[in-house]
Amino acid sequence: MTDFLSLAYPWIKSLHVMAVISWMAGLFYLPRLFVYHAERAGTGDEPVQSFEIMEEKLLRMIMNPAMIVSWGAGLALVLTPGIVDWTMIWPWSKALGVIGMTWFHMWLAGQRKALLQGKGLSGRSYRMMNELPTLFMAVIVLSVIVKF
Repeated sequence: MTDFLSLAYPWIKSLHVMAVISWMAGLFYLPRLFVYHAERAGTGDEPVQSFEIMEEKLLRMIMNPAMIVSWGAGLALVLTPGIVDWTMIWPWSKALGVIGMTWFHMWLAGQRKALLQGKGLSGRSYRMMNELPTLFMAVIVLSVIVKF
């Protein structure tokens, strides 16, 4: 198993990076859709149904699969011998960042349901929450590149 992981490492890492990029794009875009959805609900300016469709498809068809592939490929990378030194801080800070991103993903899924029920937050609140993925991304990238 370890020989296979060593040979497959560049392929798994490539898949991981592509999945993370897709996941991050969704984590940045879905809260923006929520902003527009929340601000136009009840105004008659633009049909809210179009936002509901975009939100559902982004979450179900792009973000969920990208998160699953990110986690799967990431765990395969962790299992590759000699890649992670668990005595250092960086794998733990990266893990906390990934758990934070996963929590944010789940929070967004819950907010989508709240918006469908007319119980969502304000556009301003979604704008502020839109900054969280940037913080998680910074922790993750610095952890992996700087390896502190």
